Amino acid sequence: MPVNVLYTTAARATGGRDGSAETLDGTFKVNLSTPKELGGAGGDAANPEKLFAAGYSACFLGAMKFVGGQTGVKVPADTTVTATVGIGPRSEGGFGLEVSLAVSLPGLPQEQAQKLIEEAHQVCPYSNATRNNIDVKLSLA
Repeated sequence: MPVNVLYTTAARATGGRDGSAETLDGTFKVNLSTPKELGGAGGDAANPEKLFAAGYSACFLGAMKFVGGQTGVKVPADTTVTATVGIGPRSEGGFGLEVSLAVSLPGLPQEQAQKLIEEAHQVCPYSNATRNNIDVKLSLA
């Protein structure tokens, strides 16, 4: 499906999971380390799964605000999205991901909040990119 691209960005990684990554415009730079669970040394540095969780949670919250603007639902200022990303071996070989998104919408009635979450999941670019590829679980926290 074609996309009318309105914004692009680029990042470069060096050293893989035990290196660093940065955007080419210099606005973001992060050191990386492989988690012990994946055979690495662990440590306090980031890893691709942490970056994916941060990006997906921010993007999903943006999608809720977009849907809210379209439907007249005000997304509370203290709304949060917590993305939990898991990685592990797939039965077919290689590695795979799973994602859980826990959404807190303080003050919104449960039915309205659930509808907003489901509609955001249909427009969020991360949700569209992962659909039918990664198991994504949605929950209202």
